[in-house]
Amino acid sequence: MARLDLTGLTTRPAQVWGGVRLVPLVRDEPITQLRLHPRLHDGVGVVDVGDGTHYVSYIPHGFVAAWTTDGTPAAAYGTELTREDAPRSTVPVRFHRRMARRVDKNRLRFLPLHLALEGYLALHFGGPDVVWDEWSQRAIRHGLSPRAEQAYLGERVDGLADAVKVFEIHPGQCGVAVYAADALAAVFVVPHPDDYRELHATLVHDMYGELVYQYALYSAPVRQFEVRLPDAHIRTLADLRAAANRQQAEWSAFHGTMAAGLLEPSYDIRRVHRMGGFTLSRFLPGFRVKEENHIGELITDSRGRTAYLKTFRLSESQIRRGYLLNHLSAHGWRMSDAAAALGVTEARLGTRIASAGLGSLLREDVLARYRSAISR
Repeated sequence: MARLDLTGLTTRPAQVWGGVRLVPLVRDEPITQLRLHPRLHDGVGVVDVGDGTHYVSYIPHGFVAAWTTDGTPAAAYGTELTREDAPRSTVPVRFHRRMARRVDKNRLRFLPLHLALEGYLALHFGGPDVVWDEWSQRAIRHGLSPRAEQAYLGERVDGLADAVKVFEIHPGQCGVAVYAADALAAVFVVPHPDDYRELHATLVHDMYGELVYQYALYSAPVRQFEVRLPDAHIRTLADLRAAANRQQAEWSAFHGTMAAGLLEPSYDIRRVHRMGGFTLSRFLPGFRVKEENHIGELITDSRGRTAYLKTFRLSESQIRRGYLLNHLSAHGWRMSDAAAALGVTEARLGTRIASAGLGSLLREDVLARYRSAISR
C-alpha cells in the first residue's frame, strides 16, 4: 500500500464554469524522456485481457507513450485521426490486444482509465473460492461474469465541455484537477506541457462516475475564489510580489485540502508494464464506505515522480460492492464469519449483498430466507 505523490506539481488559480471548477497543475520541471500523444477511436471496443477474458466498452481514445532510454528529449507524435469505410447507421467495433500493448521498442499503446476499470472489474472476479452452502452454482462456476459498471462520457457532464473549450491553458501546465460542485471528480497529469496542450480536449472523452454526473447536473454555480491583497501593508513592488507569493502558497495549500480524499489514503498499486526507466501501474483504494474513493492509473519514473496520472471517482454503490467483496474474501467467503466481523446477522449481510447488486452470488432460497428473517 502506498500514497500518490504529486511532488513537482503546483497549482494555479482555478477557473469556474457553472458547477465545474478546473484547477491547473503546473510542473516545476517538465519530464522530457516520456511523451504522450492521443490515438482517437470511434465506437465500441472489445479488449482481450490475455487470460480468455474479454472487456467490452465504448473506447473514445487511447494514449501512445513514447520514451527514451538515454535521457534525451523525445518528440511527441501528432494526433492521429482515422476514418472507417462503414455506413453511418452502424457502430464499428475495434479489437484491442490487452489494455497495454507495446507498439515498438520505445512506444506503448494503452487505453486511458480502462487499465483502472479493468482492475476494479477484476476484483474477486472468480467469485467464492470456497464452496459454502450459501453461494449459488452460477457464482461457483462463473464467478462475477458477466460484470458491468456504468460511467458517463465527459461531454455528458454538465458544463465540462464548455469549461474545456473556454478556459485558458497556463504556461507550463501539465495537468488539471476537475471538480464538480467542489467535489473532486478526476485528476489528469502528463509529463510535458506540449503533451497537455494536445490532450487537454480529451477530458470530454474520458469516463466519469455517476456521482460526478449528478453533482454537475444539479449543482448551483460554485464560488469563484477572488484574490484580495491587503493594500495597507503594500508600499513597494517587493511588498506586492511577496503578498502575491503568499497568496499563491495559500491557494496551493487549500487545493491540497480539497484533494485530500485522493492524496491522503493509501492504495494497492499494481505494476502493469515496465517502459525503460518508467513504470505503468494501476491502483485500487481501500474501499472506505461513506468516504471518497478513487481508482486510477499512473506512470512513475525511476525517481518515483508521477509522470502520468488519471483517476476515476467511484460512486457509493461501486464503493459498497468493492468493500463487500474484499470483506467476504478476507473471511474466506464464509457468511457467518463475515457477518460476525461486521457485527450484523447473516441475514442482514445477505440483504446488503443483494442491495449492492451482487445478489446473484447467493442461492435464491438462501436469499429468500434472509429476506424473510429481516421482515419478521
